[in-house]
Amino acid sequence: MKLIHIVGRKNHGKTTLVTALLEEFRRRGIRVGSIKHSPHVHELDTPGKDSHRHRLAGASPVAVVTSDLLGVYIPRTGDEFLNLLAPLFAPCRLVLVEGFVDGPGKKIEVWRAERQTTPLALEHDDIAAVVSDDQPDVTVPVWPRSDVTALVDRILDLADST
Repeated sequence: MKLIHIVGRKNHGKTTLVTALLEEFRRRGIRVGSIKHSPHVHELDTPGKDSHRHRLAGASPVAVVTSDLLGVYIPRTGDEFLNLLAPLFAPCRLVLVEGFVDGPGKKIEVWRAERQTTPLALEHDDIAAVVSDDQPDVTVPVWPRSDVTALVDRILDLADST
């Protein structure tokens, strides 16, 4: 599973960039998966719903199947979750991971000068590039945020170099 992380500090535009990239991949007919990482502990299921009650009663995993979607709740214990997810993403050329700066895979940082924060690329030596329409003082390449088509080309090159 080829993972490309889109990382950055809060409110730097990670989700906006990820959705623009996914739309461009779809336009090209390239199947790409996505994983959204949240560093916070919070309930994904709805307390009181049957699936939540099943989990509280001890079922693991618990699946919810509707006419158009499938959701599975699996307790996370450590970092083996990528092995659990890998078969689901097998048909994908790559997987965009929003966040998870300390996870495995290549990383691209989204950075905006107006947020007045230090680029993560100065703190993490595994960040391959910074996406910004500003000029951060970093040692990795800076790719223009405004050119999503070129960004997708570069991400494909980065994924293929894995």
